[in-house]
Parts: sequence; C-alpha cells; structure tokens
Amino acid sequence: MPSAGELLADRRRVLVTGGAGFIGGAMVRRLLTESDALVFNLDKCGYASDLTSIEALTEAGERHQLLRVDLADAEATAAAVRQADPDLVLHLAAESHVDRSIEGPGAFIESNVTGTFNLLQAVRVHWEGLPEQRRSGFRFHHISTDEVFGSLGATGRFSETTPYDPRSPYSASKAASDHLVSAWHHTYGLPVVLTNCSNNYGSWQFPEKLIPVVILKAAAGEPIPLYGDGGNVRDWLYVEDHVDALLLAATRGELGRSYCVGGHGERTNREVVEAICTLLDQLQPAGAPHRDLITRVTDRPGHDRRYAIDPSRISTELGWQPRHSFESGLEATVRWYLDHQAWCSSVRAQGGYTGGRLGLLTAP
Repeated sequence: MPSAGELLADRRRVLVTGGAGFIGGAMVRRLLTESDALVFNLDKCGYASDLTSIEALTEAGERHQLLRVDLADAEATAAAVRQADPDLVLHLAAESHVDRSIEGPGAFIESNVTGTFNLLQAVRVHWEGLPEQRRSGFRFHHISTDEVFGSLGATGRFSETTPYDPRSPYSASKAASDHLVSAWHHTYGLPVVLTNCSNNYGSWQFPEKLIPVVILKAAAGEPIPLYGDGGNVRDWLYVEDHVDALLLAATRGELGRSYCVGGHGERTNREVVEAICTLLDQLQPAGAPHRDLITRVTDRPGHDRRYAIDPSRISTELGWQPRHSFESGLEATVRWYLDHQAWCSSVRAQGGYTGGRLGLLTAP
C-alpha cells in the first residue's frame, strides 16, 4: 500500500469533513503521519466528535487546522471551503447511527442531505475558480455506506450495480447524498469519486455502536443486549483497512465511479458478541464466561437482515485488499477499549450518552 504522501502527489491542501469522528479521525491521523499536506478538519463537533487522538500527534499543531462548522450552515460552509482552498475534499461528515435516526430523523436529513448539498455548492464554486493545473488534479470523494442498498437474503453480495433500497432514515439520507454527488458530477462536471463501505470497527469509535458497547458492558459485568435472534449479518471492516481504500479511491479512482469496500468479514451479530466474550474470557478471566451476560432484547424497527459486499472492483482496479483479518482486528480493538476505558467514560459523558438503549419508536 503506497503511503498517503505518495498517493496525494502534488495535492498539498486536503479538506476532511467529519475529521473529528471515528473514520474521519483515522483519515486525519493517516494524512498527518504519512504526508506533509495541510489538513483542514471541518467538523461541527457534535456529540460523537473527539480530537484526542489527533491532538496527541506532534504533527497536529503544525499542519492540522480545525474548522468548527456545521455543514447545514451554507454561508459558514462556503467560507470554510474558501479558507481551506483544497486540492482534495474527503467528505466523511454525517450523522451515522441508525438507532438515533429512528428516534430523530430530522437531524439526519439536515446533516446528510442539506449538508452535502451545501458542501457541493461551495466546492463547485471553488473548483471552477482554480487555476488549470490545480483544477485538473482536484477531487471530491464522497464516503457512504452499504446500507443504501437495503437488505440481502441468505445469498448474494452488494456491488456497485446493486439498486438502492434504503430502509431506515439514516440509509435514506445517505442514499440522497449519494445521488446529489453523482448529479453534481454529471450536471456540472465536478470531479467526484464515491465509496460505499460496510460496518467499520476499531479504536477511537464513539461507544454507542455494537462492538464497543459489547466490550464495555461485558468488561463491566453488565447485561449485553442482543437485538432479536442475533442472526442479522454484517460485513465487518477494520477502520485502518478502510482508510487504505479511501486514499486509493480518492486519488486513483476513476472519476464519476463508485467503489464498494468490504472487509470479507461476514458475521452474525451473535457471532460477533460471542467472539468478544471469548476474548474477554482470556483477558479478564475473573468475569468468565462472559457470554452468560448476553441478553436478548426487542429487535430494532426495520432491522436489515444481512449486508455483504463484493469488493472486486476496488481490488481489481486499484489493488486494494484488507490487511487485517476480522480476528486480528477484533482482538486489537478489544485490547484498545480495555486500555482506554477512561476515554470512553469521558466521551460518553461529553456526548450525553449513558449507554442505554437507542432506536425505540417514539411519537413524531
């Protein structure tokens, strides 16, 4: 895998939206440690945002600039794009938790749809005003999710030709943003690349998603919630492998093309939870067997049954392959969360999240 600096080539100024989030933070860290580019981190600094991992880098003070902007604010977004003056835009900013979208869909429309529209408008003006040399190398990379494709049966995998069939407010908002980006390419010529990824996991993820929730509850001896029968299947992708794919797609992908990124990590939710419990039995034997803590709870409304991705296009065209197996990535993740429980407590308190159940139907 080439370094970030090698892939960026002459692109000296990079704008990352959502760079205080989980995947965005991993991208910012990679750019700072593997290139000498200036990194502009546009983030509204919402409940799941955290800069701890970035601020710990010695490179951060010199080449990292936080632009605290909500993409829903068109004027502030345009001003931020002018300030960053980017050669590359990596658009990761999004409300991303399905359970929260069930309880409060409006925030997802505002952030993921209106925010993407405002960013596209600002970036289009910027791109059209660039001198020819910079204009020819400019890229806008939109990062999306496999959830836009809906739910699979027992067989088959999502690919770039799979029809869109979103089932939750979150996935519907991301599908809308995908279509906007594609439309700005075809209508205005904006040089875009899109990627749709499977479920990410790894260090520094806000502890409301399945894997960190299970780790922390099991470590504390608390009941581990398992939705429904636990048979829902996800294709798990280690976040550092995802960053590899994003950098390749952003810099070497064909303009106007989309790439599906999956980690060859299909597991049922029950299999994931039990794997975490097995690791904790080894790392915290006093609490074993941790699988006795597994507790079935009412399923999520509209819970997609199975996701799986065929990453043949990005593997064949760009040479991407995941560098971590699910087993090695999960062990590293479990160890990280056990070693960083103080951070988890801090960001949960900062974000107002107590670890309780989200995604229950409420009155509109």
